[in-house]
Amino acid sequence: MQVRNDGGESEANPGAIIMWFRNDLRLTDNPALRHAEGSGRPVICLYILDETPGVRPMGAASLWWLDKSLKSLAQSLEKLGNRLVLRKGAAAEVLDAVVAETGATSVLWNRLYDKARTDRDAEIKAGLKQAGVDCQSFNAGLLNEPWTVRNGSGQPYKVFTPYWRAARGQLDETTVELAPRSLRSLDKNVRSERLADWGLHPARPDWSKGFDIWSPGEAGALKRLDGFLSGPITGYGEARDVPGVEATSRLSPHLHFGEIGPRQVWLAVRDAAEAGDIPSTEADKFLSEIGWREFNHAILFHWPQLPTRNFKPEFDGFPWTTDPAAFEAWTRGETGYPIVDAGMRELWTTGFMHNRVRMIVASFLIKHLMIDWREGEAWFWDTLVDADLASNVGNWQWTAGSGADASPYFRIFNPIAQGEKFDPRGVYVRRWIPELKSASDELIHKPWLRPLDLPAAAKRIYAKPIVDHAKARERALEAYHSL
Repeated sequence: MQVRNDGGESEANPGAIIMWFRNDLRLTDNPALRHAEGSGRPVICLYILDETPGVRPMGAASLWWLDKSLKSLAQSLEKLGNRLVLRKGAAAEVLDAVVAETGATSVLWNRLYDKARTDRDAEIKAGLKQAGVDCQSFNAGLLNEPWTVRNGSGQPYKVFTPYWRAARGQLDETTVELAPRSLRSLDKNVRSERLADWGLHPARPDWSKGFDIWSPGEAGALKRLDGFLSGPITGYGEARDVPGVEATSRLSPHLHFGEIGPRQVWLAVRDAAEAGDIPSTEADKFLSEIGWREFNHAILFHWPQLPTRNFKPEFDGFPWTTDPAAFEAWTRGETGYPIVDAGMRELWTTGFMHNRVRMIVASFLIKHLMIDWREGEAWFWDTLVDADLASNVGNWQWTAGSGADASPYFRIFNPIAQGEKFDPRGVYVRRWIPELKSASDELIHKPWLRPLDLPAAAKRIYAKPIVDHAKARERALEAYHSL
């Protein structure tokens, strides 16, 4: 990183600070931003659409979300008397340019934990410090940073339950940083690119019309949390597995983009439980899901090869198949299994899929179709608005049986039984597969038993599934045993 800066401060710019926003697009509980405000110095609020080689670019659905989240952040900063500067390019080069243009003497950011970004940040920090520019980083994205939770031997945990027990024990003093009341801006105008020119919103065609269920941004995140705590969290332990009802928080995209922090969620849930506003058992169950997110981030930090390699190397010999037609049927929601197809259509339409159904569709791709989990993970990466590298990779490997604390290899979800158990009246299936609306509750998850009764729109897909469950299960077990 090449920066020329003699460390001096001009009268017009008394040592400005660059606040580099990343996955922390909020004002509240943003320690880097709070530190910038407390300095009393001018603050340049910068977001970089990063093109550093080796850093995984966002998928299309995530870019849709980013577009709206940046608009929300820009409006919030304007209310503080500041503005959001947008630049596209390799992060090191962009920071070089902004430092050179403004004479900034400090750069602040909140940490990320996957290897590509930690390597990038370390290189940037070294280059800036060599040029006389101070750098500081903070934790805004996790309850516990990955290196702080270790077992009695000083090693990272590989199993969730003991990890979460240890991690929870470190949270007694958790606090939340207040949002700045004002943020001093730089006297001179800093060049900013136009968000509209980045083309983050899809066009020709605009496939995001079903995404209007979301409200990206900090205000939307807080509203989502308040709504969850005022109703759905009661009964969460059981209802969260029922895709036909709104029983989950749907906070995952807000957490991924940092529109709300896990400390905010933790304290809000804990306080509500202590006040008796929500059942403590339901609070604990929900917080364990926040813990699972933390666990996946810790695993990715300690085993950085996870996005491309099996956590358990014995799975490297798994006999994956190459079947483009079956994979396309899966992506289009045309496998012939209603619960699988409903999930894939929900994903394409809304950028989201119910968690129980994510497990079902992932198991189907891996174990019924014998298609490599990495292909499914890549599809989710492109189509999910909450595509988080640690969670996405961790959950796909969990389903495959190749990950940390993974599902046993012999657990092969029966898509018929799963549908009958968690969507017994077919509410979810009928919502996303309208051509099956007239099917009886008895046949909604196995319509091929009465194909003559199916409407013409459904016969092509539901007269015969693309694979027989019993045969697929036997084939998958043979493959796993071969390891």
